[in-house]
Amino acid sequence: MIPKVFREVIDLGDGRSISLETGKLAKQAHGSVVVQMGKAMLLCTVVSNYKQSDVDFLPLTVDYREKFAAAGKYPGGFFKREARPSDAEVLTMRLIDRVLRPLFPKDYHAETQVMVQLMSHDEDVMPDALAGLAASAAIQLSDLPFETPISEARVARINGEFVINPTRAQLAESDIDMMIGASAESVMMVEGEMDEISEEEMADAIKFAHESIKVQCAAQVKLAEAFGKKETREYAVADENEELAEKINGLAYDKCYAIAAKGTSKVERTDAFAEVKEEVKAAFTEEELEEYGDLVGKYFNKAQKEAVRELTLAEGLRLDGRKTTEIRPIWCEVDYLPSTHGSSVFTRGETQALATVTLGTSRDANIIDSPTNEGEERFYLHYNFPPFCTGEARPLRGTSRREVGHGNLAQRALKGMVPDDCPYTVRVVSEVLESNGSSSMATVCAGTMAMMDAGVQMTKPVSGIAMGLISDGDRYAVLSDILGDEDHLGDMDFKVTGTADGITACQMDIKVKGLSYEILVNALKQARDGRLHILDKITETIAQPNEDVKSHSPKMITKRIPNEFIGALIGPGGKNIQELQKVTGCTIVINEDPVTEEGIVEILGTGSEGIEQVLAKIDSITFKPVKGDTYKVKVIKMLDFGAVVEYLDAPGNEVLLHVSEIAWERTENVSDVINMGDEFEVKYFGTDPKTRKEKVSRKALLEKPEGYVARPPRDNSKGRDNRGRDNRRDDRKPREKRD
Repeated sequence: MIPKVFREVIDLGDGRSISLETGKLAKQAHGSVVVQMGKAMLLCTVVSNYKQSDVDFLPLTVDYREKFAAAGKYPGGFFKREARPSDAEVLTMRLIDRVLRPLFPKDYHAETQVMVQLMSHDEDVMPDALAGLAASAAIQLSDLPFETPISEARVARINGEFVINPTRAQLAESDIDMMIGASAESVMMVEGEMDEISEEEMADAIKFAHESIKVQCAAQVKLAEAFGKKETREYAVADENEELAEKINGLAYDKCYAIAAKGTSKVERTDAFAEVKEEVKAAFTEEELEEYGDLVGKYFNKAQKEAVRELTLAEGLRLDGRKTTEIRPIWCEVDYLPSTHGSSVFTRGETQALATVTLGTSRDANIIDSPTNEGEERFYLHYNFPPFCTGEARPLRGTSRREVGHGNLAQRALKGMVPDDCPYTVRVVSEVLESNGSSSMATVCAGTMAMMDAGVQMTKPVSGIAMGLISDGDRYAVLSDILGDEDHLGDMDFKVTGTADGITACQMDIKVKGLSYEILVNALKQARDGRLHILDKITETIAQPNEDVKSHSPKMITKRIPNEFIGALIGPGGKNIQELQKVTGCTIVINEDPVTEEGIVEILGTGSEGIEQVLAKIDSITFKPVKGDTYKVKVIKMLDFGAVVEYLDAPGNEVLLHVSEIAWERTENVSDVINMGDEFEVKYFGTDPKTRKEKVSRKALLEKPEGYVARPPRDNSKGRDNRGRDNRRDDRKPREKRD
């Protein structure tokens, strides 16, 4: 018997709808929901241990997976099962996590797992836009302590009109692709890419998405009430001691304020704050520290945070002595690495990124093969964040989710400035060498310079900046180019990238509730001033892309050939193309244009001589003489009835020069007129209708001898093939009609 199902429908207002359903699947999970839009179905479950973990943070794991069976596909690779998550799945996990995590109580430390799985795919539905809604709905159906329902929605703009949760085809026509995460009251997360839009346009897109999110949050509340809202579970609340907090605040606040006001470096500040912390600990007995040890550290960090924030709000000063709008000192360098195709170093304060560019063919494209998307990226960026960049020693555990997310943000910032006619596959790698505030934005700046150094003809240079916010409700300060500490102590981390003409990408996490759109727009405008300042520093170092790639970099030539010549160029079993690559030292890749069905030949080589050899070979293979034109040829073989000649403009293309076309006089021996290796011109007459072979003539370009008389044409009326057939009786009946 199928259990009772509870269902709530969300109308998107354009004929589409989203349904939330619970009660049928995964009932042992603490909360479960099926979210459906069209034929796309996501199952989300949430489970949280009832025992608190021995950590001082929330051990939350968010997992998002797209099942290949959902789209009727097999997983790639030798083992036909889903393995580690793709970058696209990791990015969706981050989108969910960043909105959910701040809404759990700060003292809730139970191991919690949210799992979202795509079980059925619809080509007209992008499931990542539904994942945040599914996660929040599952939590609403559980007994987990959670502040308020949230949801996420993608917003696009097509022909000036905003669209919620567009299809992939619609997204291709849009100049905005943003994911917004919010509760009914506040926007909490923004991430996306744009086609150089203004700050006001971005704010309008966020407002539009927020209105749809409010409806989705209300639907979750209705579903939970219909299902039976569970009582929020009780958990062991962390001990608090107000008397201890006041004592530590009195001991530490003023000293921390004074240290913050000195404007020292990261290392100096860290050491100074550590000394104050030790002085605070010294004010307690060993017995008191044993009893209140964790609380002492907690209350000291709280006093330090309050002091730093108050310094900024009251005096407009920051930890390193800057004013709120001031950018740290910047120095840049290009062509730093001698063997790479392009390189740059970008240093801003205590943050440094070294970027490299590698140029390749379409064979080097990043292949995307997921249940919901197939294709390739001809431009992609990888970001590495080694532990030494923050002065730490820890084991490397592969690419982290943070590295995937920061690399994706930088890639989205830059990819719109790579022209469509760029012949190369371009890979940018950013190695973060120092980090104290927004290494992802340093990656954008370093990536811009490295590509211009490599000779990639970027449409416009791009810069990026990380903004912060400190607010106590009545006062607020927007901070340009935030430090790592300001990210931790502040209320907003807002990364914005763009050209001189508009925004190309953004990533925002807001920790304060009810951020007004006025503050948001002010922050965006202040970010623009900072971006333009950084852009000036970039263009001082390299004003525009180098006209050509470096001498040791591969040169790319693209040539189109008719479809019928592709096989001849490749040869049997790839023999011809492999031999050509070996001889010339070039890489040759052949693709087929799906529209024209022409062959697109990519020739990649460091030497122009090798490239010219390949082009000459292609010209030779695709050579088609034009009827009536004259061509220079060379004799390569002597025959009794003529000579085989080769077109000098197309080596390898041969044609028979018949003995009758060598000269006007009768030629008894071919060698009497021409010899091996002779070069001369011939006229091309196309295909002879009698012999069905190509016909060329040498004599057609020579003057007729004086008194020359052409031989009369043969009279076929007296030929042996006639046999008097014209005298046959016409009155004979056909054979089949005789009596």
